[in-house]
Amino acid sequence: MRRIALAPLALALALSPSVAAEQTFRGDYSLSFLGIPLARANFDSSYDGGTYAISGKVSSAGLGAIFDDTRGTISSRGSIGEAGIRPTSFRADYVSGKKASLVDIRFSGDKVASTEVVPAPKKRGKTWIPLGADDLRGVADPIAATIVRAPSLDKVCGRTVKMYDGELRVDLRLTAVSTGEMSTEGFKGQTVTCRMGFQPVSGYRTDKKALVFLRDRSRIMVTFAPVGETGVYAPIYATVGTEIGTITVRARRFEATE
Repeated sequence: MRRIALAPLALALALSPSVAAEQTFRGDYSLSFLGIPLARANFDSSYDGGTYAISGKVSSAGLGAIFDDTRGTISSRGSIGEAGIRPTSFRADYVSGKKASLVDIRFSGDKVASTEVVPAPKKRGKTWIPLGADDLRGVADPIAATIVRAPSLDKVCGRTVKMYDGELRVDLRLTAVSTGEMSTEGFKGQTVTCRMGFQPVSGYRTDKKALVFLRDRSRIMVTFAPVGETGVYAPIYATVGTEIGTITVRARRFEATE
C-alpha cells in the first residue's frame, strides 16, 4: 500500500479531541469495496486541555490482505484552540509485504519544519509540480486534517482544509450536503454530510491518473459526528469514488472511553 493510498483511509480514521478536561476516545473502522473488506483500523485518542494525541494501527483485511498485506501504525500530536487544529508531529510506519516505509513530519508554529520519507522519493520527471515556498504553511497532516472544530453542526462544512502527507499538498474543500441521524456502537445522534473536493496543489505528477480522477471525477462524501459537547467533530462514515469503484469507510465503534 503506497503512502498516497493511505490518504482516503485517513479521511475517516481520526477521533475528535476534547478541548476541556482530559478525555479518551476509541474508534474502530473498516474499509470495504463493494462490500468486500479491504482494511481495518483501530484508533485511541487522548486529550488534555488544548492538546491531543492520536495513535492507531492500520492493516489489510479480507481480500485486501491477499493482494496487499500492509500493516502499520499512525500517530498525530498537536494542539487545538480557537484558531483550530495545529499539529506538532505526525508519523506513519508501515510494512507492505517485506518493504518497510515511514513518513515523519514535524511542525513549528504554523508551518512544516521537517519531513523525513523512507525510502526516499525517486527522481521526479517533467510533469512533477514541486512544493511552493508557502505551500507548507497552515497545513494539517492526514490525521489532523480529519478533525473539525465548529460552533455548531451546520458550520462543519463550508471550509477548506490544507493537507500535507509528506509529499503531496492538497486542498480538501468541504461543502454542505445534508444533515441526518446515524448510529453505531457508542454513538447515536445528529450528523452532517459534506462533499469533499480534492484539489492537488503541489508535490505530485500532473499525469498521475489516480490523482486526476480524484480531482476531476471522484465523488467524496464524509459524514461528521459531534463528540460529546466538546465543539469538535470527526468522521463517522465516508465514501470515496476511485477509478475502480467506490470505497466505503465506516466506524464500527465511535465512543468516549472515559
